[in-house]
Amino acid sequence: MLEKLQPAPMFRAMNQNSQLVSLYDFAGDKNIVLYFYPKDDTPGCTIEANDFTALSDEFAKLDTVVIGVSKDTCACHVDFINKYNLKVELLADTQGEMCVNYGVWREREKNGVKSMHILRSTFIIDKDGILQDVAYGVNHEGHAQATLDKLKNPQPETEEAEAESDADATAEADVASEAESTAE
Repeated sequence: MLEKLQPAPMFRAMNQNSQLVSLYDFAGDKNIVLYFYPKDDTPGCTIEANDFTALSDEFAKLDTVVIGVSKDTCACHVDFINKYNLKVELLADTQGEMCVNYGVWREREKNGVKSMHILRSTFIIDKDGILQDVAYGVNHEGHAQATLDKLKNPQPETEEAEAESDADATAEADVASEAESTAE
């Protein structure tokens, strides 16, 4: 599984207009919200795409492009976009290379039957191509707003914040210890 602050895996795939889109197309210019979803025009995926569309202007204000990825074809993506007037770009990962590289192609068991599927997941990639947020197994309800909130209010890396806090505490203890030894 990918983790925050790793370089994002390179991707290249056709969008709904059969145009090749890659990670490098946005380097130095745009942040990317790359969200993986199971299938076009299904209830949860439609809600998620409509929610990202409703917030598209807010994402644009943050220099962020929203890109959805599924294993559907370009033609399916065109139909999905037209049916719901979506304002997100959709990539056709028909061979599943992006799904594998981003760790979202997973086995699941449903009613005793094992099968592979796309685990709904979202990655926030900054202008330098670094993963600023990694979210596997997200719920479609409210997810677009939660993603926007993460972009507006980025949280420091937990380990970094703890290390800084520990370093501050150590420095304070050293100062206190020095003060005690000079007082003696």
